[in-house]
Amino acid sequence: MMFVTVSGNPTEKETEEITSLWQGSLFNANYDVQRFIVGSNRAIFMLRDGGYAWEIKDFLISQERCADVTLEGQVYPGKGADGSEKGRNKTKPEKAKKKKDAEKKSKSSQEDNRATKQREDL
Repeated sequence: MMFVTVSGNPTEKETEEITSLWQGSLFNANYDVQRFIVGSNRAIFMLRDGGYAWEIKDFLISQERCADVTLEGQVYPGKGADGSEKGRNKTKPEKAKKKKDAEKKSKSSQEDNRATKQREDL
């Protein structure tokens, strides 16, 4: 499953038409995807076979009206992205925060789980 944002300020009908063209192109290339519109400029592409997700992502970000594609928590800017977003690959902030918290917990748990404590000299 991947989220796709259409660039510009499209209506829901325009988003439907643009993403329908993308879905048709993918279908012609033998990629089986389902498309659901979730906002005036966003859609979800559901994949039957997740192994093709990266190839489909590459196709979508090469489209003129694609602002970005979100796949596995990573946001990939598309050809239609504005200048501030282009060339960046950003991680969602909550994912990065969770990862840092998990690292802190694992370090503290490693310190607490020692088999023997060091002996103190008398």
